Amino acid sequence: MSENGTSQNNENNDLLDALNSIDTVKVGDVVKGEVLAIDDDQQAIVGIADTGVEGVVPKKELSTKPVDDIKSVIKVGDVMDLVVISRIGTDKEGGSYLLSQRRLEARKVWDDIQKEFEAGHTLTAPVTQVVKGGLVVDAGVRGFVPASMASDHFVEDLAQFKGQTLEFKIVEIEPSENRLILSHRAIVEKQRAAQKEEIMAKLTAGDIVEGKVARLTNFGAFVDLGGVDGLVHVSEIAFERVEKPSDVLKVGQDVKVKVLSVDPDRDRISLSIKQTLPEPWDGIEEKAPQGSVLDGTVKRLTSFGAFVEVFPGVEGLVHISQISHQHIATPADVLKVGQEIKVKVLDVRPDDHRLALSIKALEEKPQSADDSSENHSSNNSNNNRNRNNNGGNRRRNNRNSAETSTANAPEESTGFSLGDLIGDSLKKDMEDNENN
Repeated sequence: MSENGTSQNNENNDLLDALNSIDTVKVGDVVKGEVLAIDDDQQAIVGIADTGVEGVVPKKELSTKPVDDIKSVIKVGDVMDLVVISRIGTDKEGGSYLLSQRRLEARKVWDDIQKEFEAGHTLTAPVTQVVKGGLVVDAGVRGFVPASMASDHFVEDLAQFKGQTLEFKIVEIEPSENRLILSHRAIVEKQRAAQKEEIMAKLTAGDIVEGKVARLTNFGAFVDLGGVDGLVHVSEIAFERVEKPSDVLKVGQDVKVKVLSVDPDRDRISLSIKQTLPEPWDGIEEKAPQGSVLDGTVKRLTSFGAFVEVFPGVEGLVHISQISHQHIATPADVLKVGQEIKVKVLDVRPDDHRLALSIKALEEKPQSADDSSENHSSNNSNNNRNRNNNGGNRRRNNRNSAETSTANAPEESTGFSLGDLIGDSLKKDMEDNENN
C-alpha cells in the first residue's frame, strides 16, 4: 500500500475513534476533565479525558458554595471530577457538553445525608435564609425547616434564627426531587425532656430557685428553670391583687421563685413569687398603729363595708357603720372601687391579719337640731321618757339591721367575725340608752 493510502487510513481511523468517543459520553456520566482555559464569561473550558471532546463548566456549577471569581478556585491544568449534565449543540456545530462539579459534590452530600438518615443520626448546619413558611438551611444541599418545626413553641419572628448553626433531625429526604425536610423542634423537645427529667428529680417543695419568665398568660406566668417550665399562678405573683401577669412581669425577666409542688406524673411544677417576698403584714403594728391615719385605696365593696388597701398586700375593713355619720343603704352609695381615701386605724390584729378602719372618724360629726337650740330643752325631757319606753324596740331593730348588713359576710371570707362587724354598732346603742 502506498504511503498516501496509509495516511488516509490513519485519518479515517482517528475520525472514527473521535466519533466513537462522542457516543461514549452520556448524560449522568462522571468524567475527568482538565482545565484548558477560562473564558471571559467565567466559564472553564475542559478536555474530557480519553474522549478527545471538550466540555464547559459555568461558574455556578463549580461548587456548592458561592464563587465570586472562578480564577480564585481553579486554574489551567487542574483536573476535576465532573458529571455530564447535557449535550451542547450538534456534531456539525462542534458540539460539546455541559459539565458540573457542584452537582457531583451534591450527589455525594445526598448520599452522606441518606446514610445519616438511615442510621437515625442528626446533622448540624447554618440557617441561611428566612422565607415564607420556614427556614432555609445549608446542609451541603438546600434543606428546609417548616415554621412549625423551628422550635417547640410558636415563634412569631423567625428572623432570630438567621445565621445560627443548629442541630436538626432529618424528617424527610428525596434526592431525586432535591427535597430535604429538617426539624429543630425535635432536637429541642428531646433536650428539654432530658433536662426536665433531671431537674424534676432534684426539685422539692420549699426550694427557692431562680428562673426566667418564658411566657405570660391570663392565668399566670411560665418560668423557665433551666430546661423545664413551672407555672406561677396569677394569685402567687404578688401579695397585692394582680389583674394581669403582664401588668407586673415581662418575658425574659429574671425572677426568684419558691417551689410549691412537683408532680412528675403530670409534668407540672407549681411555683410562687410572692412567697419569696417579705410578708406584708410583718411589722404592721409599727406601720399602722391604732389611731394612725393612713392613705388607702378602695379595693372591694360589699353589703357590709369596704375593703381598703393601705399597704401592698394589706387590706383593712371599713364597716358600713364607719363610712359616714349619715345613714347609707350600701357602701356603694358613697364609695367606688379604686377611690383614694384617708382612713383611721381603729384596731390592729397582726396574728389574724385584720385591720379595722374608719372614714367617719376623720370627719366632723354634724350637729343635731336638738343640740343646737336650748329652746327645746323641755321637749327633750318629755322625749326621754319615750326613748326609755321604746329602747327595747330600738335595740331589737338595730340588731336586726346589723345582722342584715352582714348577712353576706362569712367570717372565713372577710377575716372578721360577725361580732367584729356588728359589735361597735350595738355597743354605741347601749351607751346612748344608758346616757338617756
